[in-house]
Amino acid sequence: MIHEKNIVEILLVDDDQDDRSIFSDALSELKIETSLNMLEDGRDLVAYLDDAKNKLPDILFLDLNMPYKSGVECLKEIRTIPKYKDLSVAIYSTSNSEKDMEDTFINGANIYIRKPNDFTQLKKVLTEVLSINWQFHTSALNKETFLLNI
Repeated sequence: MIHEKNIVEILLVDDDQDDRSIFSDALSELKIETSLNMLEDGRDLVAYLDDAKNKLPDILFLDLNMPYKSGVECLKEIRTIPKYKDLSVAIYSTSNSEKDMEDTFINGANIYIRKPNDFTQLKKVLTEVLSINWQFHTSALNKETFLLNI
């Protein structure tokens, strides 16, 4: 029997329906037990996190380029709330912009992942990210460890 604590709780915030679907498909093929919840944009993110009915995610995957509220705005908002300061946040974006990487690093993201355009690569990336010891990774965080290169 799998105990609930062995399930990795994941929240994906991404406005692209195809990206959400591919992410979900890739997760379902991993050998890691996960529970995935998804939001279409960042407007409801804090309300979702604050809602006691929802489990706090072990890791939040956050797209950058979204309507209404960008990933950077969401990140800044989350990091101003003390109870979310240790929430692991993975930026999950198509952007290769140094400025985006810099902004998200400075504002407290834990890792920056460029969206792979290949399903097998996405599964590799997700396996890698979900296998990280976040306490160690966060304490040793620097620009070299921030960008995930696979």
